[in-house]
Amino acid sequence: VQLQASGGGLVQAGGSLRLSCAASGRTFSSYAMAWFRQAPGKEREFVAAISWSGFSTYYADSVRGRFTISRDNAQNTVYLQMNSLKPEDTAVYYCAADLDGSSWRRRHQLVSGYPYWGQGTQVTVSS
Repeated sequence: VQLQASGGGLVQAGGSLRLSCAASGRTFSSYAMAWFRQAPGKEREFVAAISWSGFSTYYADSVRGRFTISRDNAQNTVYLQMNSLKPEDTAVYYCAADLDGSSWRRRHQLVSGYPYWGQGTQVTVSS
């Protein structure tokens, strides 16, 4: 599956952005999806994940209550709505995909759990 992330940009603290990740190549609805981010000099970290149906969602503690992950299987797209943005949210955001199932549910927060990755989109939050 090929992934294309978009929607990043520069925003002031307290503002909002919505990231999109368009998928192509295989049956999108078979895949669980996730967002990760990587700040300069830091390791890539888990942000949020969603099951193929959208019924199950997971969030990092640092974004829970501010970010919302969702998906539209008819449009082969997953979204990350980011509200109340903080300077520490500044990073390159990546979308990732893996086949949904019990293995994904155990490993959904791990970088190593995802074989498919998009190219990343930069989010910069100014103070």
